[in-house]
Amino acid sequence: MCSRLLVVCAWVATVVLAGCGATPVPEKSLILATTTSTRDSGLLDELLPAFTRDSGWQVKPLAVGSGQAIELGRRGEADVLLVHSPAAEEKFVAEGSAGARRLVMHNDFVLVGPRADKAKIRGASSAEAMKKIAAAQAMFVSRGDESGTHTKEKDLWAKAAVTPGGSWYQSTGQGMGETLRVASEKAAYTLSDRATYLIQRGTLALEVLGEGDAGLLNVYHVIEMTKKAGDRVRADGGKAFADWIVAPSAQGLIGAYGRAKFGRPLFTPDAGADEAKLGR
Repeated sequence: MCSRLLVVCAWVATVVLAGCGATPVPEKSLILATTTSTRDSGLLDELLPAFTRDSGWQVKPLAVGSGQAIELGRRGEADVLLVHSPAAEEKFVAEGSAGARRLVMHNDFVLVGPRADKAKIRGASSAEAMKKIAAAQAMFVSRGDESGTHTKEKDLWAKAAVTPGGSWYQSTGQGMGETLRVASEKAAYTLSDRATYLIQRGTLALEVLGEGDAGLLNVYHVIEMTKKAGDRVRADGGKAFADWIVAPSAQGLIGAYGRAKFGRPLFTPDAGADEAKLGR
């Protein structure tokens, strides 16, 4: 619980030398644990000011991998989660400390790499692409951080019946934006959510070489936390954010984000949709 208090105090402190106790925590403040893709794509910059205007709640976002976000929720150090690792989410909710889990949006993952495409994966299915990368021992850069993207990558290797390793396989242990930068510098392949790739495409020597598989679907859920995770959890704030992000106004913002710049939205709003039919 101390780390949660330090996060909030560091956020609201205006008198550095006075320490945490000098400045009261705002009455309506919450901690959102989310993925680096929502930050690196710019979506949080679109959503959070609108939520504050609509609700009066101030938000401190913690952008980490989905696995880390879930762990923050488990420890009572976040009030609401916005994550994209469905199997891990379902396991976490089953533990009993979380509240409602609701579908928010989706986009997709893409396999990106250098134009030269040493492994010749362009147009191949995701499983076949992973086999070709391993067979060619072409450099692959993994996030290696137990994020939703890293979890999807491991799933793709498993489907390809490949155990990656050796000098051709490297991990950054960092977020999507930094991993894309490293892959670009090393002329390597990597797996990215499409939104972060598109936002950073102009600075990268990487192209989309694999896309469109049903297995590359990237689904995001919002999960409310409850007092069962810890006494400091602002369950009212978490519920306020969760209710807002699945409501029509926020879903409209999600559906419009990126359209003007890229000619297509970077995320597809899904609140109320039948998740079983996504990607069909």
